[in-house]
Amino acid sequence: MDLKYINSPWNEFSNYLKKKYGGKVYKLPVNLPATCPNRDGTIGKNGCIFCGGEGAGFELLSFELSVKEQLQKNMEYIGRKYKADKFIAYFQNYTNTYFTYEKFSDYISQAIIPKIVAIYVSTRPDCIYPAHMEFLKNISINHNVDVVLELGLQSIKNETLKVLNRGHTVEDFFTAVDIVKSYGLDICAHVINDLPYDDISDIRKCASSLSDAGVNQVKCHSLYILDDTVLGEMYKAGSFQVLSSDMFIKRTAEFLSYLDENIPVQRLIGRAPSERTLFCNWNMSWWKINDMIQSYMIQNNLYQGCKYNRENKRHL
Repeated sequence: MDLKYINSPWNEFSNYLKKKYGGKVYKLPVNLPATCPNRDGTIGKNGCIFCGGEGAGFELLSFELSVKEQLQKNMEYIGRKYKADKFIAYFQNYTNTYFTYEKFSDYISQAIIPKIVAIYVSTRPDCIYPAHMEFLKNISINHNVDVVLELGLQSIKNETLKVLNRGHTVEDFFTAVDIVKSYGLDICAHVINDLPYDDISDIRKCASSLSDAGVNQVKCHSLYILDDTVLGEMYKAGSFQVLSSDMFIKRTAEFLSYLDENIPVQRLIGRAPSERTLFCNWNMSWWKINDMIQSYMIQNNLYQGCKYNRENKRHL
């Protein structure tokens, strides 16, 4: 095992940020009045089957505040609490490139303020627009900030994406990866490792494919189930069984084993709004599951990239 994994068997995002920026860096969420082509009727109206009415942003400030106001409020609180002075502006909720060029460029421009070292933009593979990407490229160059597009993949299997009602294909995702990288921008891929419609071979293929494609970061989610969602109704009807925590840990360890060691992992476990949650993380804290994954990998002599075949790598 490489000495850099003595403290953790995977490439932790916090360590990556410290090395890149010379100290602790905190993500500050930004909430825009966004929607999604899978909700407004362009592709579909119901969205992904796991998506609640608030999207992914259940802990955000109101979008009625300007981008600059949201960042300054969060920056003041986080900076005071953790004595931090470097931050990432994270445009988190729904599909953040799904605006006209004028609106999009205005929102992003408001994030160019002191102490912001990077801008992360969460979006979909089918919402990668040339004008928007060119603007982000110029922002990165002219203001010396890193730009990362966070793209949802969730599963490497098209059949699963259909069940999830994602409204795009696996091929759409990797086409988007190539387009984004052609503008010199980085990519963080989002995946869910405990989908009941995938098996462990899909998890291995997903990690290897992301590595081969040259994604720059990965964010893993554990499946959580909200009330008043299609997935919630399926869960209450007994249409599927959630995986055990032991299987989730095994799958996550396999995912990491097939993921290139140079790819920082933002996180391994998701969280959900407790008041509307039917199932989340087997009623365990994220840090406990995190420790269980680490223990499993150490006991089985696994570490990130130990099973990845680098001969097929295309871009890095």
